[in-house]
Amino acid sequence: MSTGVLSPIRHNTVKSTLHNGRMQISAKADYAVRALAELAADTDRPLTCEAIATSQGIPFRFLKAVFRDLRQAGLVRSQRGCEGGYWLARDPAEMTLADIVLAVDGAFLTLRGERLDDLGYHGPAAGLPGVWRGMEDHVRQVLTATALSDLVRERLAA
Repeated sequence: MSTGVLSPIRHNTVKSTLHNGRMQISAKADYAVRALAELAADTDRPLTCEAIATSQGIPFRFLKAVFRDLRQAGLVRSQRGCEGGYWLARDPAEMTLADIVLAVDGAFLTLRGERLDDLGYHGPAAGLPGVWRGMEDHVRQVLTATALSDLVRERLAA
């Protein structure tokens, strides 16, 4: 029985998703961009995960998992100890939101948790995956055109 919901938003597994006719950004992607914006705004010293979580109102444990993905993707570097924390591994002008989203989500858009390339519709709906891929292309263009430094400089239109 269908509830009309295309995909429920799950805190740690769903990417940018179609949900009740709206596109939703994953919590991981949102938290990752916000955390890296904090690092880009303060490049003089490392920031702890706890400080970023507090500043941005992000659950600390979840943010630690996000930072693990970001570190594995080479977007941040870390240092342990009392003087430790996280730094950006690249210049924020050379890091796009696309880099960040792909690092934590692996895709720009999914439908019911499936990658768009894995969809196989038949009959009159056979062309629908092409529409979804077109939408994904637009999302990719916006995210690729937006550098992390753009956020810090507040260049984005509200």
